[in-house]
Amino acid sequence: MTPLHSEGWTVRPSVTPAGPTSPVTLVVDDEGLTQIVGIHPETFETPWAVVSDLRLTRRGRRLTLEAHVGDRDVRWRRHDLDDFEEWREIVLARGGLVRRRPPRVGVVAVAAAVILASLGGVLATVLGGRVNPTVERRDATNANLTLADLPAGWGTTVGGYLAYLVPPAGEVVTSTPSTIAGTDVVGEAVAALFQRCLGVSNAADRVFGEAGQLPDYQVSSAVFHVATPYETEVATTSQYYRSTSMVTRDVAEMSRPGFGACFAQANATALLYNYASDTTPPTGAQSWTPATYARGWARGGVVPVDLPGVEGAYSLAVAVVASGHYEVTLTALVPSWPAAQPLLTRLVGTLKSRLAGGAAA
Repeated sequence: MTPLHSEGWTVRPSVTPAGPTSPVTLVVDDEGLTQIVGIHPETFETPWAVVSDLRLTRRGRRLTLEAHVGDRDVRWRRHDLDDFEEWREIVLARGGLVRRRPPRVGVVAVAAAVILASLGGVLATVLGGRVNPTVERRDATNANLTLADLPAGWGTTVGGYLAYLVPPAGEVVTSTPSTIAGTDVVGEAVAALFQRCLGVSNAADRVFGEAGQLPDYQVSSAVFHVATPYETEVATTSQYYRSTSMVTRDVAEMSRPGFGACFAQANATALLYNYASDTTPPTGAQSWTPATYARGWARGGVVPVDLPGVEGAYSLAVAVVASGHYEVTLTALVPSWPAAQPLLTRLVGTLKSRLAGGAAA
């Protein structure tokens, strides 16, 4: 085998307890797989004898490499297709599986903003022409949060936990008359969980079900991150709909009692599956209605999550802001929900003001 030196990966779980998960360089040769991990690199060599069940998945411009290593399931990810063909040959040569899945597409109304990789549904809506696609694309991008909206000390990351949930930053997804939803066993399970929680049928559900509609454009922000005093991550995904009536009908469902708790639990279930292949729904979700000075509609929820291999308690908080042609979902992973609530409420207010004033800048 020709040795492969492949940079730019993240790994979950970390190689050592509470150790770094990025940057990761993978070196592959006839002897095994070596990981070079961290800003101050440490090297970990693993012989092929303890590596099994190799799986390589390409989804759009993302690669995921999975394997059973010793007594652990390990997942590596990267945000480009560098070395894809080389990895494909390696995985197949070792009896592994190579899969290619469709890129993340906004197929199920607002749910697509945060769990596109996991959720599906059969949609009947076919979109017509657009008045000004250039303006729509710009407005969809400008509706999101930016680093300037966050306090000093925040930065961006490509290896955060929300990367397992939020589509890649700046990747504009355009729906067309030929865009259709895929089916996904986990997505169907999460959709069913949400629908039971909210008390809505799949046929009538606009969030995860058959009644959902395609946005014209969807685009996500970067994942924003701060390390002190505790690791916290925030991201947004905006969707621009051709008709304001689409948003109005979505808001009607999302205004039902308990929506925030149900939505948070569904998203957390998808995060845990993408991160650790765990489909057990977390418990303890609660709804949250952000009280802001800015006028506008918003609903949210929060649920505790236990991330395998990660020390400390975390909560996943979500909030949907809707106005006019837009639906914007804010997603945050926080170590303390009560402490994080004022910041997230302020960010919801920023989104409300942005949408009320027109997202174009």
